[in-house]
Amino acid sequence: MKNLIALVDCNNFYASCEKVFDPRLKGRPVVVLSNNDGCIVARSSEAKALGIKMGVPFFKAKDLITKNNVAYFSSNYALYADMSRRVMDTLREFSSCIEVYSIDEAFISMEPPTGCSAEEYSVMIKDAVKRNTGLPVSIGVAETKTLAKIANEFCKKNQSLDGVFDMSKFKDKSRLLSRVPVIDIWGIGKALGRFFMANGIMSANDFVRCPAEAIRMKMGVLGVRMQMELNGKPCIELDEMMHPKKEIISSRSFGRYVTDIAELEEAVSQYTERALEKLRLQSSLAKFIYVFIQTNHHKLHHIQHAEGKLTALDSPSSFTPLFIEAAKSALRKIYRPGIKYIKAGVMLSGIIPDDSMQLCFADSTDHARREHLMSAVDRINYDEGRGSLRFASSGTAQNWKMKMSYRSRRYTTNWKELLTVKI
Repeated sequence: MKNLIALVDCNNFYASCEKVFDPRLKGRPVVVLSNNDGCIVARSSEAKALGIKMGVPFFKAKDLITKNNVAYFSSNYALYADMSRRVMDTLREFSSCIEVYSIDEAFISMEPPTGCSAEEYSVMIKDAVKRNTGLPVSIGVAETKTLAKIANEFCKKNQSLDGVFDMSKFKDKSRLLSRVPVIDIWGIGKALGRFFMANGIMSANDFVRCPAEAIRMKMGVLGVRMQMELNGKPCIELDEMMHPKKEIISSRSFGRYVTDIAELEEAVSQYTERALEKLRLQSSLAKFIYVFIQTNHHKLHHIQHAEGKLTALDSPSSFTPLFIEAAKSALRKIYRPGIKYIKAGVMLSGIIPDDSMQLCFADSTDHARREHLMSAVDRINYDEGRGSLRFASSGTAQNWKMKMSYRSRRYTTNWKELLTVKI
């Protein structure tokens, strides 16, 4: 069998996660809201059928939601991240080569046993994910990643395919590609799509037939590779490595306006804690921390202020207390009394691997003590749930926290919120 790639994509991921743990939601429209319950960011298929649009403000859709008994939830990031991990673990049982592309989709190398077709193997994968997690997935199979992406879209839009579409069975793909708008090709985007359509290139098939030199002049080597991928010639390899991030950002909008410096310090401290957790998780150190605060630019009658401050540590580190102190110091330099702030955040940069820094003996001993302390904190928070052990500077009441008025329970990551079953 020729080498094939599959794109496995969870259907309506956030909404589907909510349905897994509540049987009462079966067949019922479900929507999930953005930070501070502002806009609709995920919809079940039933909600889409009602005409509820992605990104619409929650208050504007409230009448339609109430009229049609639509269930609505705040984003439950802990639940979604854990369910994503379970899906990816299941996929690793079927393929030795997997690229986690996003929280709800992954490319995998198809490795069916002898006598089993790619389509049959895809059905096995789909059934295993459903059995292990309760989540429905769509699987598009093809010779290249770009074609697999297109195959997956066909699969999601055509219910008769029952969640699986093997595009490699079609030697001549021109009729299929002619049904794909050029703007929908993976990697094209709206701006390039408009350019191509203005020049008569309307579909993926038109793009394939376009002279390679014309594509190169507009898009460079990446465009030529994309064209070759659409022709069934693999040019974009599966990337199995989880590359360390070069920048780590942690930020949130507040649940209400914040004017007090003490509350801003609590928020910045907590965001710094979270950023440092991510830094240690990828086994890295950081040299710089950037702190920013901003007002609500939609409220033009409010005094506007948005400012940030970059601070450098003496040497790269992953020790949270150092960064918290630096962040609070930076915050005090940009804070203005009486201003109504709606958002704050931190960004780590100057990131290097934690084994790349040379230390003298004294520094090495101090670094090891700090490393052991942070490792213990991370381990406790992993075992007992995030926030079980935190720094006092992050506060306890945290009245500024983001609104999550309709969040479901964190069924899989918090002992106090486990699913209960009445017999």
